[in-house]
Amino acid sequence: MSLIRRRILLAGALALPAVARASEPFPSRPIRYVCPFPPGATNDNVSRTMARALQARLGVPVVVENRAGAGGAVGARFVADSRPDGTTLLNASAGNLTIAPHLNNVGYDPLRAFAPIASAGESYSIVAVNPALPVRSLPDLIAYGRAHPGKLNYASAGIGSAGHFRGALLAEEGGFEALHVPFPGSAPAATSVVTGDCHVMIDPITAPHVVAGRLRGLATIGEDRWDAFPDLPTSAELGIGHNWPSGGWFALFAPAATPPEVVARLNAAFNDALGEAEVAGALRRFGLRPVPLTPGELGARVVADHAATGEALRRLSIA
Repeated sequence: MSLIRRRILLAGALALPAVARASEPFPSRPIRYVCPFPPGATNDNVSRTMARALQARLGVPVVVENRAGAGGAVGARFVADSRPDGTTLLNASAGNLTIAPHLNNVGYDPLRAFAPIASAGESYSIVAVNPALPVRSLPDLIAYGRAHPGKLNYASAGIGSAGHFRGALLAEEGGFEALHVPFPGSAPAATSVVTGDCHVMIDPITAPHVVAGRLRGLATIGEDRWDAFPDLPTSAELGIGHNWPSGGWFALFAPAATPPEVVARLNAAFNDALGEAEVAGALRRFGLRPVPLTPGELGARVVADHAATGEALRRLSIA
């Protein structure tokens, strides 16, 4: 056998595993479901709920992997750099796709680095305060902030998080100063308000603390009242936040160049899960209003929110 022929046969043998992998039906291997925030955060709760739901529908293990840091940018970059085969997914939020990229060099283009898959829903948030703060309504909080310049602070899950953005928007519209105190995740941020180290937090994770009386809820952020807190008015009812860009959705993304048929398969499984009462109920408990979207609708949403958020951040002198 000639040397050239032996080289051709060897090259063909080495190529067989790659060809076999390329022809594998999706899904045939475990899926990593990356949560870009620490355990206990709202993103983490949503990730675990949807990972279990997808595993039941796809027939392969779907494992949540927490890769926290930089307002969600660390996990997002990891997924952006991963192989586009549908086995590494990102449970993104508005924070790491429409806020953080305006504030830091995150290492990925939020409009080009990902393939939109499906939406988990819009997130309600509660404007919650430590009970020792002498306020009982959102107008009270604004009046207190105006009367005590520079005395209020607000906790968030980190620089570039939705809570950071909304706190800045509230201070701007309310006409008062407030110091932003970032934490490595929403759970420790909420704890800081419970202990009184911080005064205010705007995040769905405050919900159980409000129920238990550890925090006082003043209002919700959302298009309508959160059914778990029917007595709390929305900020919009109080004349606040009508023009705020959205900062409160959660959605699933894959690396750019993921095959359309893989995206379609994941979208179908995800949206089917949203229609299950148990899944939808869990998401509502975490403060989400489930909203199924097509990949195209989700992509358009990201583009619009990215532009509106950038304008607001520049106006607030945050970007």
